[in-house]
Amino acid sequence: MTTSPTANWSYPTSIRFGAGRISELARAAKSAGFSRPLFVTDPGLAGLPITAAAMDVLKTEGMEAQLFSDVQPNPVSANVAAGVEAYKAGGHDGVIAFGGGSALDAGKCIAFMTGQTRPIWDFEDVGDWWKRADPDGIAPIVAVPTTAGTGSEVGRAGVISNEETHTKKVIFHPLMLPKVVICDPELTVGMPPAITAGTGMDALAHCLEAYCAPSYHPMSEGIALEGMRLVKEALPRAYADGTDIEARAHMMSAAAMGATAFQKGLGAIHSLSHPVGAIYNTHHGLTNAVFMPYVLMHNRAAIEAKMGRLSAFLELPKPGFDGFLDWVMEMRSNLGIPHTLAELGLNSEKADLIAEMAVVDPTAGGNPVELTVEGARAIFDAAMSGTL
Repeated sequence: MTTSPTANWSYPTSIRFGAGRISELARAAKSAGFSRPLFVTDPGLAGLPITAAAMDVLKTEGMEAQLFSDVQPNPVSANVAAGVEAYKAGGHDGVIAFGGGSALDAGKCIAFMTGQTRPIWDFEDVGDWWKRADPDGIAPIVAVPTTAGTGSEVGRAGVISNEETHTKKVIFHPLMLPKVVICDPELTVGMPPAITAGTGMDALAHCLEAYCAPSYHPMSEGIALEGMRLVKEALPRAYADGTDIEARAHMMSAAAMGATAFQKGLGAIHSLSHPVGAIYNTHHGLTNAVFMPYVLMHNRAAIEAKMGRLSAFLELPKPGFDGFLDWVMEMRSNLGIPHTLAELGLNSEKADLIAEMAVVDPTAGGNPVELTVEGARAIFDAAMSGTL
């Protein structure tokens, strides 16, 4: 019989890891410095037993929490504005962000904007724009992931869509990093296989792009390597048996590791996935998974040696770049990931716009090969047709 590992970590923030640790939610909030939280989640989770149980933990400890669930699958600025209004109206003193990447990003951005006077877009992750923020106007955050993909629980940013321009923007500030994180793999047991696959491939994409990014950050690179090993070991198990708590725990670790590692950089998988998600409202992790092999092929010349080391570390049956690509293709197939963008309902009507948006996305700068409009369009076309 397998069990979930249990641990207390202080890197990159305070993390309470292990099955059943949602019982410590009220204590975590108190240690983060607040006692009257706004509980931010998404509509799908709002009515589920795991959410009611979390709210009961707070109530038992005497905490008056208000539920806020006006969060879209790809959150928009209106969701953040509504959350800030609820925060102020309820006299709250902190935010509990509970859910997948969308709820976590929205919750973090709500906490960030509670004391700001400038528009949210003034804090996009560009240069030192984060210094425009009033640090005293950022509410403390406790993050509780219920999926294993984005790793937003250990991130210092949130991705929010601009409704007017249909673009995804990364909003960044160091104080958006949650004060305390509860990683309880039991919360992910109810995820259906398709969501397990999509979120799991998101964790793989974070680790992979961080590993391939050309900047110098050996610590992040090492974390990315182990994160990919955990995905290789645990994702097929979690997909096949959602009650495998050990596999769920390893995937929760891999998700947090991916978001920690990508301080080193991301790349074209994300820079293309962001505009596609903003325009077509596709699932982020699933879109990353579709783009992955096409971006690998585009970057091959720059990452060949690294893929050789990675294939050896993962003990793949076939060595080198081709061995890793074969493993990615097999993993996608086994998890029911579509091979093409067309299978996600896309066409080429907005291909030029997506390519133009991709090269200015903040993640494009971490691609091992400089991403041009022509290159981004070539990747998009390959992903549409399924040509490797």
